[in-house]
Amino acid sequence: MSVTVSDNAAKSRFEVFLDGELGGFAEYDLAPGRITFTHTEVSVEGKGLGSALVKQALAEVRERDLDVVPQCPFVRAYLERHPEDARVVG
Repeated sequence: MSVTVSDNAAKSRFEVFLDGELGGFAEYDLAPGRITFTHTEVSVEGKGLGSALVKQALAEVRERDLDVVPQCPFVRAYLERHPEDARVVG
């Protein structure tokens, strides 16, 4: 099982692919110095796709030196379990 994550800036979302097929996404709003995650969906639950998606998205966000606003309940819950993964505001 191959899982990859990429930023689809044209659609304002990070996308997760499972064996080359779209398996979910995390939508965001981007502002200067800040990214607000608004909604996350995965096509298959219980396989770790959502966690892989958010973990990789947050790694990229850290590289961009952005603060994270976890408006999405899934992203908020992930950050509660993994507070080391991003600077969180609001």
